[in-house]
Amino acid sequence: MAQGGRAGVQKMPSLDGPQRIPVSQQQSQNCPPTGTLRSFMPALNTGPLRVPLQVHASFDNSNTVQAPVPVHQAKPSNTTAQSQPKQEACQKTDAQQLCQKSASQSSTSKQTPINDKTAEAVSVDYNAATEKKKKKQWCLDDFEIGRPLGKGKFGNVYLAREKQSKFILALKVLFKCQLEKAGVEHQIRREVEIQSHLRHPNVLRLFGYFHDISRVYLILEYAPRGELYKELVKCGKFNEAKTAMYMTQLADALMYCHSKKVIHRDIKPENLLLGSDGQLKIADFGWSVHAPTSRRATLCGTLDYLPPEMIEGNLHDEKVDLWSIGVLCYEFLVGRPPFEGSGHQETYKRISKVDFTFPSFVTDGAKDLIMRLLKHNPNARLPLKGVLEHSWVVRNSRKAISQNSTPVTPNTVSGVPL
Repeated sequence: MAQGGRAGVQKMPSLDGPQRIPVSQQQSQNCPPTGTLRSFMPALNTGPLRVPLQVHASFDNSNTVQAPVPVHQAKPSNTTAQSQPKQEACQKTDAQQLCQKSASQSSTSKQTPINDKTAEAVSVDYNAATEKKKKKQWCLDDFEIGRPLGKGKFGNVYLAREKQSKFILALKVLFKCQLEKAGVEHQIRREVEIQSHLRHPNVLRLFGYFHDISRVYLILEYAPRGELYKELVKCGKFNEAKTAMYMTQLADALMYCHSKKVIHRDIKPENLLLGSDGQLKIADFGWSVHAPTSRRATLCGTLDYLPPEMIEGNLHDEKVDLWSIGVLCYEFLVGRPPFEGSGHQETYKRISKVDFTFPSFVTDGAKDLIMRLLKHNPNARLPLKGVLEHSWVVRNSRKAISQNSTPVTPNTVSGVPL
């Protein structure tokens, strides 16, 4: 779930072809569960990214962000699920608590309202603030909760402000009862383990996390312009200049991730956010994996973006992300995914055969880039460095820079009331 979801789009313009359907969570049996939510969350640090996926640290209800502990010192949680409310009850209760907290803050505080303008005007070095805060504990009282930014299957995302630094951020609230019921604890663990260690301008920052008896909170960078998918729905499709600019930013960010042995595996418009000046931000690392061996066999991601090696059950590596950005480039330019079919089986067959065609308005340069990325053989796909150096990308990304010569500043960002 990014800072909003497809389900949150109101009055969506009709698109050709059937609606995209994510791969069923039933596929997650290939990712074996690693314990209950009470014990899965790792401790955070700010060191280099080399975090094994199977790290276990105590995850009780103390709300304390602890220092990393060796695996042999990890203690299993004694918390039981007998006091846990049902899914509907916990969601209603938690929503009421957040609303009551927000109302209480608004009635007692006379501070400046939280909006997009104040979000961009803050100049506090939040990295230093989080470095200092990690020695303490995060809790909900450290934040002023604002308007909802989006809703997802397992919780919601809210605009928030850290009280001490006045830093604007996004607070992702996940309900433990729903995570446990769906058996997706491992995805949240991956998101924290991986995203908290990544530092790139086109990767959404995860500053930290905390939890209480019923919820897990992820402290995320705020992306004022929201999901790229909503922008794509509004526009129908993008021009070549904007597409090339996004491809440049995406390729550069993925080169960084791959250098850290991180494979995203779920690149799609819903998982890309836009910053205040329109820069792309890769988000939602729930399906990503830190794989030093670079070989995986798990089926995950969204059907339209899955490469042949994954739907055929073969081992895969970081080259799955090359296929995904090829699909993404096509969708940016055309307005729909290249392998979209009337059902799952037809889409599977078209992906396996790399069966797609271009509309007449797609230029030869764009066709060349997409065709060099959408290769059945992963080793034949154009590497990310080749994407950055591709003549069509270089030429059109320069056009995008010239067309957006006036930068967006805090004074030009319209304030949206909390």
